[in-house]
Amino acid sequence: MLQPQQFYRNLSRTAFFLLFLIAPVTNLFRYDLTEGHFILFGQSLGLGIDQAIAGVAGTDAAFQILIRVLLPIVILVAAGIWIAAKYGRLYCGWLCPHFSVVELINGQMQKLIGRPTIWEKGSKPHSAAAWLMLICSSTLMALVWSVGLLGYLVPPLELYQDLLHWQLGGGRALFVSVATLVFLSDFLFARHLFCKFGCALGVMQSLLWMANPKALMVSFDSKRADLCKDCNSACDAACPMRLPARGIKRRKFTCTQCSECIHACNEVQKDNPDGGLLHWTPGDQYRDPDKDRMIPAINIQSHKKEDDDERR
Repeated sequence: MLQPQQFYRNLSRTAFFLLFLIAPVTNLFRYDLTEGHFILFGQSLGLGIDQAIAGVAGTDAAFQILIRVLLPIVILVAAGIWIAAKYGRLYCGWLCPHFSVVELINGQMQKLIGRPTIWEKGSKPHSAAAWLMLICSSTLMALVWSVGLLGYLVPPLELYQDLLHWQLGGGRALFVSVATLVFLSDFLFARHLFCKFGCALGVMQSLLWMANPKALMVSFDSKRADLCKDCNSACDAACPMRLPARGIKRRKFTCTQCSECIHACNEVQKDNPDGGLLHWTPGDQYRDPDKDRMIPAINIQSHKKEDDDERR
């Protein structure tokens, strides 16, 4: 059963993915290559530069650029910096259309071949039928992504009509073909690598998050580390980015704040009155059950060694 945070995250990801697809169709937002300007909420976002060059608009063009372009960009960037510094890759885990596909294919791979990536050892024998299903579904998602992106650059209704009647022009057909192959390669082989190192937006969020010592993160209660002995690393297996959930902050540089590791640990420890061992904390900390206060996280092995020394 989904926990509330999982439900809301699935809802927000689904809604944003649908928004990503319908935004150009409804003229909510896109850049029209044929007209040479942005369209926002159904209105052409012209800057008056052409009129200024022609001597018609005068100094009004500068004001239009300030109000329509520079000010929204400044507000958006400032808000993004604040959110990333406090919450890290919140956009990636809760909204990003690409990461939604990453998690979708993770789940399909787990069901079909017993592993979330082709680079890990699987628990199921390889099957040609399983691989065929995986390739077909990944190809479909790659096609949806490539057509969706092209819809932001050309009139989308015209694009979809040409696609349905197999009448795409040379340039559009080339774009869709190449983009589909690129996305297919990404989804099958390198989706985690792209999210970790290839996405400039994601890397910037991680850098801002790392620079803030009080940023929200998942911390491990190492005082109770002995409880992990009988667990099959469910928290690590649940992480869509394949990160060590119990590791220190720098080892979770690309954490997307999805909280899947916390849910997995809570499920394993559901009969434990003290709950799971993973918690949201402001900074790299863990909860000391004896003193009920937040103290800096330490290495699990060294902590266990200290406990053994005290028992002796």
